[in-house]
Amino acid sequence: MPTPSATRRHALRALAALLLPAAVARSVAAAPADPSEAAAECVIPAKAGGGFDLTCALARDALQAVRPARPPLGQRYLPGGIGAVAFDRIATGRLGGPGTLVAFSSGSLLNLAQGRFGPHSPSAVRWIATLGTDYGVIAVHRDSPYRHLQDLIAVLRQEPSRVAFGAGGTVGSQDWVKAALLVRAAGRDHKAMRFVSFEGGGDALGALQGKHVDAFPGDAAEALQAIAGGAAVRLLAVLSETRLGGALDGVPTAREQGVDIVWPTVRGLYLSANVPDAAVRAWTAAFAEATAAPGYAALRDRHRLYPFALTGGALDDYVQARIKTYQALADELGLRRWKP
Repeated sequence: MPTPSATRRHALRALAALLLPAAVARSVAAAPADPSEAAAECVIPAKAGGGFDLTCALARDALQAVRPARPPLGQRYLPGGIGAVAFDRIATGRLGGPGTLVAFSSGSLLNLAQGRFGPHSPSAVRWIATLGTDYGVIAVHRDSPYRHLQDLIAVLRQEPSRVAFGAGGTVGSQDWVKAALLVRAAGRDHKAMRFVSFEGGGDALGALQGKHVDAFPGDAAEALQAIAGGAAVRLLAVLSETRLGGALDGVPTAREQGVDIVWPTVRGLYLSANVPDAAVRAWTAAFAEATAAPGYAALRDRHRLYPFALTGGALDDYVQARIKTYQALADELGLRRWKP
């Protein structure tokens, strides 16, 4: 005859069997059909104060404007290799899911073009949207003897190692490439330049503020953010085709000063390639709606970016085209390329 305890265990198992399908059904019903309406986070793959930080802040504000009832997009810092750590964790499945977006920039595509993000191809993630474009700048300390870009060029022409460039990333990063192109414009070998590597533009601007480096070949938005915060920084040139408006209205282009360097820095978001297609479509639609909203232009301006919004197939084509361009540039500069 079964003991009372055995009878009780049997009854509990039977009850659990009856309740489990209902619990699963409630769980499925509770799962959001549209992840862009649910709690999510934006991963900033660098330290605070740089362009990735601005990207996630703009993504948060833009989503909130068109999805006012959703929880604000969370922010999470994951520095390491100027995006390499975050990309690897997303690509290998150690990080990700429908609620995890990651900021990227043209610098991320440059690193991918060189195989610097590990054994991963661009298809290891899903490219969701670009939110705008930034432009490279050449900045110095406000007290620097370099008043114009040609002052800096003149010193580089005499001896490239006299100028210490400081910016985010190591050899082969987009900030390194800007400095290399500037040294080449001075008629010297870019391999002779001094470059101090930092984990993001925020740290590099701090070093410029402390006069530990001489020049910052970074991006306009992060430099303007530092200036707005009281940093003693002066912009010598913006690396755009023509002069830009807003806070950069009075800053001449490099081309105006006889140096033919143009460097746009597109900023956007990607998602794990392992998420369902429905989640990709939902996020793509959400950012297409956000960037087309009437108030988005003013919001983008507030984050000091310029128009450049792509989603879907147009974005995939852009990524592939830029990676080919960057591969050719890497070869031209003698940078080693690792194949994924």
